[in-house]
Amino acid sequence: MAIARFGRQAKRSYGFCVKMTAVAILGLCFIFIWSVFSPSSSVTSQRSTFGDIAEPVSANGQINQSQISSVKKEPESEVKAGEKKYTFESKANGSVPNTHKSEKVAAANETMKVPKVGHKEENEGSKGSGNDEVENEKEEEAELEEIKEEDLVQGDVDVDQEVEGVEKEEDGSSESRSRGKKRKELGPLFDPKAHYTWRSCSTRSKHNYIPCIDIESVSKRLQSYRHRERSCPKMPVVCLVPLPPEGYGTPVSWPESKIKILKKNVAHPKLAAFIKTQSWVVESGEYLTFPQNQSEIMGGIVHYLESIEEMVPDVEWGKNIRTVLDMGCSDSSFEASLLDKDVFTLTLGLKDDLVDLAQVGLERGFPAVVSPFGTRRLPFPSGVFDAIHCGECRIHWHSNGGKLLVEMNRILRPGGYFILSTKHSSIEGEEAISTLTASICWNILAHKTDEVSDVGVKIYQKPESNDIYKLRRKKIHPLCKENENPDASWYVPIKSCLHTIPAAIEQRGTEWPEEWPKRLQTFPDWMNNRAELIADTEHWKAIVDKSYLTGMGIDWSNIRNIMDMKAINGGLCQGYSFAAALSSQKVWVMNVVPVHVPDTLPIIFERGLVGIYHDWCESFGTYPRSYDHLHADHLFSRLKNRCKQPVGIVVEMERVLRPGGWAIIRDKVEILDPLEGIFRSFQWEIRLTFAQGKEGILCVRKTMWRP
Repeated sequence: MAIARFGRQAKRSYGFCVKMTAVAILGLCFIFIWSVFSPSSSVTSQRSTFGDIAEPVSANGQINQSQISSVKKEPESEVKAGEKKYTFESKANGSVPNTHKSEKVAAANETMKVPKVGHKEENEGSKGSGNDEVENEKEEEAELEEIKEEDLVQGDVDVDQEVEGVEKEEDGSSESRSRGKKRKELGPLFDPKAHYTWRSCSTRSKHNYIPCIDIESVSKRLQSYRHRERSCPKMPVVCLVPLPPEGYGTPVSWPESKIKILKKNVAHPKLAAFIKTQSWVVESGEYLTFPQNQSEIMGGIVHYLESIEEMVPDVEWGKNIRTVLDMGCSDSSFEASLLDKDVFTLTLGLKDDLVDLAQVGLERGFPAVVSPFGTRRLPFPSGVFDAIHCGECRIHWHSNGGKLLVEMNRILRPGGYFILSTKHSSIEGEEAISTLTASICWNILAHKTDEVSDVGVKIYQKPESNDIYKLRRKKIHPLCKENENPDASWYVPIKSCLHTIPAAIEQRGTEWPEEWPKRLQTFPDWMNNRAELIADTEHWKAIVDKSYLTGMGIDWSNIRNIMDMKAINGGLCQGYSFAAALSSQKVWVMNVVPVHVPDTLPIIFERGLVGIYHDWCESFGTYPRSYDHLHADHLFSRLKNRCKQPVGIVVEMERVLRPGGWAIIRDKVEILDPLEGIFRSFQWEIRLTFAQGKEGILCVRKTMWRP
């Protein structure tokens, strides 16, 4: 018995030793793997092309040849020592597994403190605060520190992969996880050792692919090419959209593009059949031509606009009315004629499986965005459009309790006009619209059926004060709660309530803006830091005049459509200053205010310019090859590691920029250096690199290259 007991104890001791040895070996393996794969804290070395130069452009606006870097294209098959090779193949949508922190994780984090323009949630969002750059920098870093491990597990991040910029917990105990606190170390936005090879996208929409709007499934059950609501791929798109099947030609320059465009640049399967049924567009050889004053409306668009002014003289196109939203894109003649009257008309291209007319408008040089319009708010602030036009836009305004018209009420300026014109209207539809407009207290100013065009036109006006709301007998649409933000719009569902109209003099919307063009140089009382805003305008005017217009080698006669990807600079509205500085050129600027920065979009609209909210972790709502020029001022340095795959933002720039188009990026040198490598992998021309201290500028030009 004693011998047996001794044997059992020996076995137990032996098993305990084996377990301890295994634990020690696993611990050593963990330390070895951690030391190999942990991000380096070393600073990216600065290349010779980023020399210390006193000024980017001399006083006479010329750049020395020594400041312009030569274009050196590396063979794709060659990978330098120590580099990582990334091959992006197009499977379903060209997306790749995520290696960065999910933006949705940050939005879901209950401890987030910084108020933004809007969040990707199905509840109330919040507008960007007016805090300065430093405050937002600190709060965004605090936001990163408070990411919970369970959020990562429930999100799109593969927990078996290393998440760059976020350290794993050394102690994997349940107690440590429950605290939700992690030490983090922000790595570089772009891997400086990465080497990229690209593949073409293979999607249902082919050369017209819009990632967050087009349905990628090839199922025959799906009759539509478009989502009813914005729905982005789970992983960022990192494939390159192919060119049209017949090739792509240099776009016709403005203003000639008003009357003709290259047909192959807007190739669509059903466009040719559609053109044969229209009078406002004619197929002429390799071009599509647009006869002057021809439109879907009989009698011409000029007669139509003049009749509106006769019905309501206060409209005064180009003076009292400057910013207009055109719901649904038809023949672009409305935008073309209003442009001649100094009216900035932004077309909202709704989903259209037939011909994609918004793309035709962009090719002609007219402002347009593409967005579904169903249950979510449009990405605009409240009370910014002087007028909204719906000409045969085929929107059922009275459906779903009239929520779509309530959304029009939100974005329409107090005292603004809603113009509704249609040829075919039923008695039931007329009664439903009358009941709905009365419930939101719109005053019908005029109702007339034109004898020439046989088009019935109704002009409504939004109330200018809250007094009329108090007189309502039936409050079908109640007033919104005071704490509900009217400007929150990014992934925010449409509300059925009405926001109160600003009453205090220091609030935006209490007074109608000055007449154009005085409006561009006017700073109302509600604008904070007016002195800084004026100084910022002068700053960007000097940059545009001395650098952009003369020092980059850009032929601005071929530039029409411009996007400012980050129309903000701390608490100052750089976007409108950049756009205002270019106002003397024959261009238009789409001012994009990212959702994670302070909100200055209302100021942009107040000065008679237009813009939109957007999250650059997702694809923009426009067609491929829409813009001639992209401008990004410290966009990437402000993004930090909030996007899943930051290289997807660069791929999105490649998608929306036209071949032969230009991009100017101003940012930190540590970001510009690897960014230049990505552009080289696209086979783009590197036209200028310049640095002064830690800041730099990169000017590139897109080529026709496709993988």
